[in-house]
Amino acid sequence: MAYVPRLKSKYKEEIVGALKDKFQYSSVMQVPKLLKISINQGVGRYSVADKKVIDSSIVELSTITGQQAVAAKSKKDISNFKLRKGMPIGVRVTLRDNNMYEFLDRLISVALPRIRDFKGINDKGFDGKGNYTLGVTEQIIFPEINIDKISKILGMDITFVTTAATDVEALELLKQFGLPFKNQKTAE
Repeated sequence: MAYVPRLKSKYKEEIVGALKDKFQYSSVMQVPKLLKISINQGVGRYSVADKKVIDSSIVELSTITGQQAVAAKSKKDISNFKLRKGMPIGVRVTLRDNNMYEFLDRLISVALPRIRDFKGINDKGFDGKGNYTLGVTEQIIFPEINIDKISKILGMDITFVTTAATDVEALELLKQFGLPFKNQKTAE
C-alpha cells in the first residue's frame, strides 16, 4: 500500500464532508481543495552585497520543504539598489500533492507553535479569490534549520492556493486543515 500523508487522508475522509454540509454543495466536486503551497523568500538587500546569502537560502528552503528551491531573478535594473537585470534577489519553491500535505502538517503541528508569544495567525491575508498568504518573520521556527549554521535571519511568505471561489470558503478549508487563526471560536 502506498504512503498517504495524514492531512491528505483527513481531507478526503473528514474535510470534504464537513465543507459539503456547511456550504450546501450539490456535488463533492464543488468542495474547495488546496492546489499548491508557494513559498517565497526575498533576500534582495543582502544578495547584492553577499552572493553566498542566496546559496544558503536555497539550501535552507530546500531543507525546510524537502524539495529543491530555485533562485528568483530580478526583472529589471534598479540603479538606486545597485541591482542589475537577472541578478538573484530571492528564493522560491512550489509544493504540490504529497510534499504540500507533508509541509502543511509540519507547519501546523511543529513550526507555528515554536513562534514566540504565538496567539494564532491573522485572517486578513486573503486576496479575494480564495488564496491566503501567511508571512513568517524567521526561518528558525522550522526544526530542520540548525541555528548555529545560519548567517542571516530571513522571513518568508507562504501562499496557500485553493480552488475556493470566496475567501469565506477558503478560510473554512484552512481552518478544517488545522491552521490556528486568531479569532476563531474553538469547538472544545
